Amino acid sequence: MWIKNSTFAGIFNQSFMKWLDKLRYSPKKILSEQGFIYFASILIGVTVGLVAFVLKTSVHSIRMLVSYLVESDIANWVYLIYPVIGIALAVLFTKYVLRRPVSHGIPAVLHAISKNQGFIKSHNLFSSIVTSSLTVGFGGSVGLEGPTVATSAAYGSFFGRFFKMRYKQRILFLGAASAGAMAAIFKAPIAAIVFAVEVIMLDLTMASIVPLLFASFSAYITSYFLMGKDVLYPFTNTAQFEASYIPWIILLGVLSGLLSVYFAKVYLRIHVLFDRIKNIWSKLLVGGFFLGVLIFLFPSLYGEGYESVNMALNEDYSYLFEKSLFFDFQNNFWITMLLIFAIVMLKIVATSVTFGSGGVGGIFAPSLFMGVNFGLFFALIVNHLFDAQLPVSTFALIGMGGLIAGVLHAPLTAMFLIADLTSGYQMLVPLMIVVTVSYTTVRYFMQNSVYTFQLAERGELLTHHADKNALKLLEIGKLIETNFAPVYPYQTLGELVRIIKESTRNVFPVLDNDNNFLGLVTLDDVRQIMFDVEMYHSITVQELMFTPVTYVNISDTMETVAHKIQSSGRFNLAVLDNGKYVGFVSRANVFSAYRSMLQKFSED
Repeated sequence: MWIKNSTFAGIFNQSFMKWLDKLRYSPKKILSEQGFIYFASILIGVTVGLVAFVLKTSVHSIRMLVSYLVESDIANWVYLIYPVIGIALAVLFTKYVLRRPVSHGIPAVLHAISKNQGFIKSHNLFSSIVTSSLTVGFGGSVGLEGPTVATSAAYGSFFGRFFKMRYKQRILFLGAASAGAMAAIFKAPIAAIVFAVEVIMLDLTMASIVPLLFASFSAYITSYFLMGKDVLYPFTNTAQFEASYIPWIILLGVLSGLLSVYFAKVYLRIHVLFDRIKNIWSKLLVGGFFLGVLIFLFPSLYGEGYESVNMALNEDYSYLFEKSLFFDFQNNFWITMLLIFAIVMLKIVATSVTFGSGGVGGIFAPSLFMGVNFGLFFALIVNHLFDAQLPVSTFALIGMGGLIAGVLHAPLTAMFLIADLTSGYQMLVPLMIVVTVSYTTVRYFMQNSVYTFQLAERGELLTHHADKNALKLLEIGKLIETNFAPVYPYQTLGELVRIIKESTRNVFPVLDNDNNFLGLVTLDDVRQIMFDVEMYHSITVQELMFTPVTYVNISDTMETVAHKIQSSGRFNLAVLDNGKYVGFVSRANVFSAYRSMLQKFSED
C-alpha cells in the first residue's frame, strides 16, 4: 500500500535511481578506463559462471523429476512423449508468457554483433534458460552450450548498456561473456579464449586479450566452486601417439570433414522444411512425432547425450542398448557398429527436428556426440578389419575434435578444447592433423558454418577485417536521400525547366503515376536546349530520359551498393523497392558514413 502512495513512491524511485547511478559511475571515478574494463570483465565472468550453474542445475532438476517414470518397466515408451512435453512447455512459455521468439545460441550472438551494435534484448537474460531447460530436461536432442553462451552474452550486453560503454567495448563485453560461458561449461579457460576469437570473431589485440583472460578465469573459478572440478566430459588420455597412426588419423580427418558437411546440409535442409509450416502447433505435432519415434528406436539420442559421450570415451557401449529394442544384440559386433553408425547419422536429424518443432538449445553438444561416436566407430572398424590396434578411446576423442573443427569451422577451438579436456597436451599432434584435415575438407564444400551461413547469405556476417565490417554495419536505409524532385514522362521541357530552376539537384527521377521508376533525366541532358523556348512545348521528358543500367535495390547489402557505385562511375544511384522509387544513395554520403563507421569500429 505504501508503494502506491505517490510521495513515498517518488522518494523511493529517486533514492533507487541515485543508488543506480552511483553504482554505474563509481567504478569509473576510481579506476582508469582500462582498469574499469578489467573490473567489468571479472564481473561478467562471475555472472556467467552463475548462469552456467543455474542452467545446468535447472536441467538436472527437471531430469530428476522425470526420471521416476524412465526407471520403470515401461521406460522405453516414455521416449515417445517426454521430449514433446518439454518442447510444448517451451513453446507455451515463448508464445503466452514471453510473447516473442527466443533466438538460438551462438547465431544470436553473432547477429547482435553484426546488426544490433552489440545490443541484445533484455528477455534473453532469462528466456534461453527457461526454454532450453525445458527442452533438454525432457529429452530434446540438443545441447546447453549454445543457450549458455547466448544468455551469457545477453548479460555482457546488459553490462555494456548499464555502464554506457562505446560500441567497441560492448562487443568486447559480448566476447568476454561468451569466453566465460565456455570456460564455465568445460573448465577449459584457454580454449574459451580461442573460441571467443575464432567463433565469436573478436579481434585479438592487447586491448581485448586481457579482458578475455579475466572473464574466462573468473567464470572458471566461479563454476569450480559451484559445480566442482569435474568437466562435462572427464577423460584422461593414457595412450601414446605413434607415427604409424598418422595415415588413419588423416583418413579420420577427411571423413570428419565430410560428416561435418552432412551435418550442415541436413541441419539447413530441415530448417527450411519447418519454415514452410507456418502454424506452431503443426510444427510441434510433426516434429514431436518424428523426434519421439527416433528416440524410441534409439534411446541414446535422448537429451544432450553427455552421459553417452563419457561412456564412449571409456569404451563402454552399453548406452547403445539401454532401454532399447536391440538390448539382446549387445554382444554382436556388427549390430553394435550398425547402431553406432545409425546414431551418428540420425543425431543431427533429431537435433534439427527438435529445433523445428519449437525447442531451444544448441548444436555444440550434438557435434561432440556425433564426433565421439564416429571416432569410436572408425577405430573399431579399422581394428576389426585391418588389425591396426588403434587406441579406441584416443580416436573417439580426436573424432570429437574433427567434428567441432568441421561443424563450427573452428579448428583452433577444437584443438585446445580437446587438449584441455584430456588434462594435458600429449595428443596435440594427432589433434592438429585431424582438425586441420577436417577443416580443410569442409571448407572445400562450404565457406561458412551452420552458425554463420544465414548471416553470410544476407551479407551481415562480420569477420576479422575491420574495413569489411565497417561497410556491413552501415544500413542503406539511413543513407537514402529523398530531396530529388521527381518528374513524369508526359511533362514538357518547359515544365522540366521550371522544376530544375527550383531544385538544388542535377538529377531527376522519372516516375509514373504509381511511383514506378522509369528512368532519369540529368541537367547535362537538357543543358543545351533548356534555353530554347521554342522547344518548351514540343519535347517531353520521355524523349529526354534514359534508363540507367545500374540501380540499387533496398535489400542490397552495403558491399553490393559500394560495388555498384564504383563500377557504374556515377555519383548517385537510384534506390528501388520492387520497382518503386525510394530515393538516391550518393557516393559522397556512403564514403563519409563508411569513414565514420570505420573510425568507430576500430577505436580501442
